[in-house]
Amino acid sequence: MTSAQTLAPAAPRRGGRPRRPPLLLLNAVSVAVGVAGWWALARAGLQLPTPGAVLAQAWAMLCDGTLVDDAAASLGRVLAGFLLGSAVAVVVGFLMGWYTVARGLFEPWIQFFRTIPPLALLPLVLVLLGIDETPKVFVIFLAAFLSCVISTYQGVVGVDRTLIAAARVLGARDGTIFARVVVPASSPYILVGMRVGLGSAWGTLVAAELLAAQEGLGHRMQTAQLYYDLPTIFVGIVTIGVLGLAMDRLLQLAGARVTHWQETR
Repeated sequence: MTSAQTLAPAAPRRGGRPRRPPLLLLNAVSVAVGVAGWWALARAGLQLPTPGAVLAQAWAMLCDGTLVDDAAASLGRVLAGFLLGSAVAVVVGFLMGWYTVARGLFEPWIQFFRTIPPLALLPLVLVLLGIDETPKVFVIFLAAFLSCVISTYQGVVGVDRTLIAAARVLGARDGTIFARVVVPASSPYILVGMRVGLGSAWGTLVAAELLAAQEGLGHRMQTAQLYYDLPTIFVGIVTIGVLGLAMDRLLQLAGARVTHWQETR
């Protein structure tokens, strides 16, 4: 065997791409390793409840309805604030990217409020809007809006001007160009912004429920903290993570349908 034959790379499998393990299998392995590491830390003496203790507590909370009620309350707040914030962000982002006047009017205020964490406004919101559901949904709306609007704006201004010029040459009006060129080209940016906004919404929810909430995962975790009830705290953390992950996966599926025309790796 010659040296050239020895150094020659292995021939790729038929189709031109090497075989890769299924993504779901990698996800399962990652979760198993994470749970095993958690169990090892708990057994090593770190003040953590074991996965079994957390699972038992979650089952007890499911049986008495506490976990379902708390998860439903938190999920409702997140969905209301996130969907409203994302919808307004898409409209404002498109206006800013398409019209110079709208950009000049909106951008200073958006940049101003982006430097202020929504949680910093929570005391003021509670004073102005009361202690019912409105202030909680509002701060979630603000977090989702500020995360999504900039991404939408960047998607609109980043559209290839050659495509717009070509559409104008073919006789397309502004409305047609916007619907047929700008919206499809900026949709990946919108979906990225929505995914970031979803994480901000969940993070804001937990803090919002620490004040003046009678039910919800954040409220339950705060109550458990007063009694040093670590299993209940972990149940809340895991539930938020599972719900957030499920919503993120749904957004990814929606994004795959909307942007199926793009080349993916």
